[in-house]
Amino acid sequence: MRPQRFELLAPAGDLERLEAALRFGADAVYVGGPKLQLRAGSVGFSPEALHTAAQTVHRQGKKLYVAMNAFADNREVDEAGVYARELRDLGADAVIASDLGIIAAVRRAAPELDVHVSTQANCLNFGAAQVYCDLGVKRVVLGREMTLEQIRELRSRVPDSLELEAFVHGAMCMSYSGRCMISAYLTGRSANRGACTQSCRWKYHLMEETRPGEYFPVFEDAQGTTLLSSFDLNCLSFLDQLMDAGVCSFKIEGRMKSPFYVATVTNAYRRRIDSLLRGDADATSLALLERELCAASHRPYATGFYFGEMKRHAPDDGAYLQDTVFVGAVRGADGGRVTLELRNRIRSGDRIEILSPDSLGLSFVAREIRDAQGAPVEAAVRPGELYSMACECPVAPGDLLRVRTAESEEGGAPDA
Repeated sequence: MRPQRFELLAPAGDLERLEAALRFGADAVYVGGPKLQLRAGSVGFSPEALHTAAQTVHRQGKKLYVAMNAFADNREVDEAGVYARELRDLGADAVIASDLGIIAAVRRAAPELDVHVSTQANCLNFGAAQVYCDLGVKRVVLGREMTLEQIRELRSRVPDSLELEAFVHGAMCMSYSGRCMISAYLTGRSANRGACTQSCRWKYHLMEETRPGEYFPVFEDAQGTTLLSSFDLNCLSFLDQLMDAGVCSFKIEGRMKSPFYVATVTNAYRRRIDSLLRGDADATSLALLERELCAASHRPYATGFYFGEMKRHAPDDGAYLQDTVFVGAVRGADGGRVTLELRNRIRSGDRIEILSPDSLGLSFVAREIRDAQGAPVEAAVRPGELYSMACECPVAPGDLLRVRTAESEEGGAPDA
């Protein structure tokens, strides 16, 4: 049964990324707070930042979800209720939890605060989903191991009031539903406590026990040996099948990713969802949006386990791929010129592509570049400083600018 409404849920590691997610089409944003979140502390919002985030989101009629999905110890269960009330008072619309003790504590302490069961809880069947529903949970984030057919059956056997959320894009963990002990074993930093060192993406060699000190490479490719490292998920081409299976919220991974990544991916999925709902989705528009997803840094794409065996979109060369370089954020536009805050070098003659929620595929050639003092320069070279240049395309503050890498220039963006 297809839900009546669909939500695009984007990640944010700070307020800049949150604003990018909202500008480029997210219906809701998920973040981490100061406690119980499964990401490094650098992407944990302070209470003050959470309050600002909630106000920002609610002004646009959208929602804010806060992750408290770590597996808790005894002390943290005792504190969870107080923390849940704090999040409620700061303006959170829901918390994302995986630990049964935490879920129960939140329901007791703040029953008006929605609870979403994290994918970490590896809910894979209607029986488990029904138990969570009986506990008063609003939504289940499905285990990543589920196929479309399994999701469809689960949807048919639980109450319509229980919402289903699924990941549609981003990095995938090699472990079962994200539960992994490799990092904890090798470094003492547990992935289940938000401190993963991504040990699966390190390079490894073999050593035979009778030949200590002799290391034998395990050849995968020219970039190194990353046999434990997963592909990235990309569901853009079959979002309609997820809709038909009963998923109502489409989740993008990446609270530690850059604002450029968040904007690029959110923009592509927003456009795809809207075109599907309008009924005008076609192969040409899908190809353009798939090209957009290649503009952001990613590992080779795959369809996850939605069709059973993992299917790859491209050969795996073991490296991160990116067709464009983020060069600046638009801060103003007036009189045929654009002012940008520089992130990476721009040279006169470079073709600049515009990433905007208002247009797709526009580009212009960098010319008449001036620095912050208005002096003409051949290249913008100082990141963080303001530069201006001639621009005949429509742009607005908050739009992002990028250039194609040399490897991806063939078949570049159309002229304005």
